[in-house]
Amino acid sequence: MHVLSMSILLSLSSTSFAELVINPSSGSTGQASMSWSSEEASQLLNSDVSALGEEISPQGSTKVTTTVRSSNGVPTYSAPKTVHIIDTSAGYISQPSVSARAALVMDAQTGEVLYSKNTNTALPIASITKLMTAVVIADARLDMTEEITLQSIDFAGAGGKNSSSTLRAGDSMNRAEALLFALMKSENPAAAALARTYPGGRSAFIAAMNAKARALGMNSTHYVESTGLDPHNVASARDLGILVSTASQYGLIRQFSTTASYDFNLGYRVLKSNNTNALVRNGGWNINLSKTGYINEAGRCVVMHTTLNSRPAVVVILGASSTQNRNNDATSLMTWASQLPKRI
Repeated sequence: MHVLSMSILLSLSSTSFAELVINPSSGSTGQASMSWSSEEASQLLNSDVSALGEEISPQGSTKVTTTVRSSNGVPTYSAPKTVHIIDTSAGYISQPSVSARAALVMDAQTGEVLYSKNTNTALPIASITKLMTAVVIADARLDMTEEITLQSIDFAGAGGKNSSSTLRAGDSMNRAEALLFALMKSENPAAAALARTYPGGRSAFIAAMNAKARALGMNSTHYVESTGLDPHNVASARDLGILVSTASQYGLIRQFSTTASYDFNLGYRVLKSNNTNALVRNGGWNINLSKTGYINEAGRCVVMHTTLNSRPAVVVILGASSTQNRNNDATSLMTWASQLPKRI
C-alpha cells in the first residue's frame, strides 16, 4: 500500500493513547503513518480504555511504522467518561416520528436519553458488530504493521450467509488497512481476517468481544462472530449507545469510521471505496464516528457519534425498512436534537 492521503501519527505510552495528528498534503492522496515505540506498545497490550486521553509521554526509542490512507480530518479527542443512561425523554414534546424498530438519541457526556424508542429490546445488529471488532483490536495493541493475507475461510460468511466482497482470497494488507476496510467499507472478509489473526484465533476473539460487552454493562448484547452476517449477533439500542460512547474514545476508530472515500492500492489493482454512510460522505453533519449495518433480519441500521448544538450525542437507528428511511430517521432525530436546549 503506497498511495495515501495524510500523515497520521499515533503514539502510545504506558499510560496514554495518543491523539491522531493530521498533516494535510496537497492533492487528494498522500501518506498516513501510525507509529509507536515497541516498549510503549508492549506496556499497553492489556491496558483498559480508561487509560486513554492522558497527555502523551513517549518513553521508548524503537519506532515501528505502518501506512494507511485517509481523506478527512480528525475530530477533537476527549477523555472517556463512564456512561450512565438516564431516560428523560418523556419530558420532551413534539418528538419526531421514527419508522425504525428501535432508536436512541443520547447525550454522550451525561448519558441523558433525549429520544427513546424500543431501546431495551435485543435485536440483530448486522455490521454494527464491526464496531466491537474494532474496539477489541484496539484494546489488544497488536502490531498494526503485520501483513494479513486473506484466506478462503474469510469469505465463508456466517449464519448461513455468504460474504459478498470486492476483495479476493490472496489479497494482502496490513492490520491497519484491514481495520479501515472493515470500518469504512464494512468489508466482511477483512473483519473475519482480523478475528482469525487475533492471538488465540477466532474463538478467543469472540470471547474478547463478549467479555468487553459485559465489562461495559451491555447486558442485552451477544456476539457469535466478528462481521455481523450472523443474525445471532444481537444488542439493544441502549447497549449500542454505550458501545458508541466507548468506541468514540479511540482516535483510530473515529478516524477510520468517518473516512469518506479511499483508494486501496492492493499492488495489482486499486479498489476505489466509499464510506457506507451517505451522511458521512455528504458532509452535512459533524459526525465523529459512524457504522452502518444490514442483513435481512436486522434491517437497515446505523450508529453515530456526532455533535448537535455543541453537545456530543449518540444516535442509534435499528431495523429501518430501507436505506432512505434509515437516513430520514437519523436526519429527523439529529435536526430535532439540534434544537433542544442543553440541560445543566
